[in-house]
Amino acid sequence: MLAPLLLLWPMSVVLTWLVAQGIANKPFDRQLGEMARVLSQQVTVQDAGGGTLPSASFALPASAAELLHTDETDTLYYQVLGLDGQYLSGDRALPMPNDEERAAAGVVRFRDDEINREPVRIAYVRIGLPGGVAGGVEPPIVQVAETLGKRSRLATEIIKGVMLPQFVILPLAVLLVWLALARGIAPLNELQQRIRRRESHDLSPIDERDAPEEVSPLVRAINDLLTRLDRSIGTQKHFLADAAHQLKTPLAGLRTQAELAQREIDAGERDPQALKKSLQQIARASQRAARMVNQLLAMARAEDASQALQRQPVNLARLAAETVRDFVPRALEKRIDLGYEGADSGAAKGPAGLSISGQPVLLRELIRNLVDNALQYTPEGGTVTVRVVDDPFGQVVVVQVEDSGPGIPAAERDKVFQPFYRSLGTNVDGSGLGLAIVREIAQQHDAEITLEDANLRHRPGLSDQGGVAFGPGARFTVRFPVQFPVGTGTVTDGNTGGNTGPSHPT
Repeated sequence: MLAPLLLLWPMSVVLTWLVAQGIANKPFDRQLGEMARVLSQQVTVQDAGGGTLPSASFALPASAAELLHTDETDTLYYQVLGLDGQYLSGDRALPMPNDEERAAAGVVRFRDDEINREPVRIAYVRIGLPGGVAGGVEPPIVQVAETLGKRSRLATEIIKGVMLPQFVILPLAVLLVWLALARGIAPLNELQQRIRRRESHDLSPIDERDAPEEVSPLVRAINDLLTRLDRSIGTQKHFLADAAHQLKTPLAGLRTQAELAQREIDAGERDPQALKKSLQQIARASQRAARMVNQLLAMARAEDASQALQRQPVNLARLAAETVRDFVPRALEKRIDLGYEGADSGAAKGPAGLSISGQPVLLRELIRNLVDNALQYTPEGGTVTVRVVDDPFGQVVVVQVEDSGPGIPAAERDKVFQPFYRSLGTNVDGSGLGLAIVREIAQQHDAEITLEDANLRHRPGLSDQGGVAFGPGARFTVRFPVQFPVGTGTVTDGNTGGNTGPSHPT
């Protein structure tokens, strides 16, 4: 605030000087104009008649002459010119006015000029001509000039009267501003110190009562951020604790089976079947641990906001068909009918309506987890179908994964998307992370995911096929919004490979 004050002070001096000049000129201009008017009354113009030119005369009374020389400070000059600029009386050094627009007779005008290189203020008035005088004749003019001594002195006194108090007021204003700001900022400094003294783990809200009123909205915003950060850190801690607990079981089983096999070898037992069983248990435990680690990495990748920002056009039909193809060996092993339904994905760009803007790696992970979840819970001889369909209005692209498994009760459909949650009584190995990953990726792509019964019982030959009773099944539906104009960009499937293989693996 000191910088603008110091900048405004010289501007105030200049403005005050200009105003003082105008104030000082007004009374002296009135006096000077009155002198010019009095002198003009002493000029007479006579018409000689008979075609001769008129004549002008000037008679200056002694009292008026004394009045012109009574000023002890400034020098007064006067000049009287007759018709056509004929010199009648006064000082010849006074310059003639060069008015482009002449004032009416009897109107006093003022101008600034110089006499003998000294600035003067001049008042002049033109005298009216009698009616019989020809219009082409220059009328008489009276000029009175005065030097600027009194005017400068009065302007200086006005400047002093205004500026001297400012020399006292300005430092006082600076002091008051300094004290006011220091007092006003003190609570803010205290708030800053309280925040600096906090421990890194202290995410409790900042007390708003001791904060200045002007920064209360800022404190509330910081408190909101701290609350969200505390919630996020708490979720991460809970996730890490659950992950550690989930990893502990397969790793403990892996260690137990390894120690058991080593003990049998040390005891001299050579039963190949026992060793094979232990090795199979080790393989299953390591497989579960590897799957758990892979899903934890996938979950971290899905929660990474920077991954979701790296978007490009993706053909969901091609992506779904390739994912189904990758799971064909596993489906054959469990004798599950795995298929893809939807538009043909073999074209280079695919159907324009089946393409969205997204992150290819995350979208592939979403479909993989849905298919993997369906294969895990579908019994042998069941059916798993993956669909990619287009919205007739071009607003969304729908991905569906449908199975003929036991289904999910309505009370548990919100819980299955939570990390590490698994339905009881299914007897299926899993980490409980697959659907949580699906939900996270769907949220990153502004997609809507719903879960409902598949209702496949009406299909002929599906129920009690081969002595196996199928449940209502589950249908996961993900609706992706179309976020770029149809037909623009290059659609990719997230792979650098060439041929996508068969479009409908079964």
